[in-house]
Amino acid sequence: MSFRPTLPLHKKSSTAWLARQSRDPFVKARLSSPSSYRSRAAYKLIELNDKWGRFLSRPSVRSVVDLGAAPGGWSQVVAENFGWTLEAADNAEDFGLREEAKVQKRGSWSTEPMNKITGRGNIVALDLLPMVPIPGVQTTTDGLSSSRFGAYRTADIVLSDMAANFSGSKIRDSQMSLDICHAVFDFAKGALTVRTVDERGKASCGGILLLKHFAHPLLQEFRKEHLEPNFHLVHYIKPESSRADSAEGYWLCRGWLGRT
Repeated sequence: MSFRPTLPLHKKSSTAWLARQSRDPFVKARLSSPSSYRSRAAYKLIELNDKWGRFLSRPSVRSVVDLGAAPGGWSQVVAENFGWTLEAADNAEDFGLREEAKVQKRGSWSTEPMNKITGRGNIVALDLLPMVPIPGVQTTTDGLSSSRFGAYRTADIVLSDMAANFSGSKIRDSQMSLDICHAVFDFAKGALTVRTVDERGKASCGGILLLKHFAHPLLQEFRKEHLEPNFHLVHYIKPESSRADSAEGYWLCRGWLGRT
């Protein structure tokens, strides 16, 4: 799958974007501290987790795969819920540096940071871009279809906040969103734990897929054809931290049935 480079902003749209950023409470929160999250998107996952049963916080959840993870905001949230922490002082001197500069300064992006506090479980972050290390998170630049990724393909939860760069064409952008959803679903089919029922009739929660998409009739067809037949429950959610003028939304799919 190929993504087009982001087009340069015109002066008027750039000024509007800067004004919006300066008013955004989630942007302000992210920039208020050197120990804050790497992306505004982290607050979306925090909100989704808090309002929908704290699925990341359950002790039974031991394995999470974060697709399209860079720069790492969602992986940070998962690591916190798994009990992995790092003293803020370790990162304070890097505050304000670009991601590339942090990688150069701290060495190989795949190395583990020091002074970490051990948490539970296994967290894998996948992205074609390098990431500054996060305690408790294994990172890989393999693609979704890479055979080398097979070692990680067991997950209680698969997360995807992936989106293509916008082209300005609604038809093209909708198709790109659909293509990403198909790619993520194909990955999840081989990764998620299956919902089971024991001899007492008690059902396990089964695997969870949290999938970003952009509203369009094609995407609703995807939900009906691929998600609803294969999960016990599928919820559509637009977090308060998602911008009101965006068509962005999330499907929280619970209880992977393993029928595909």
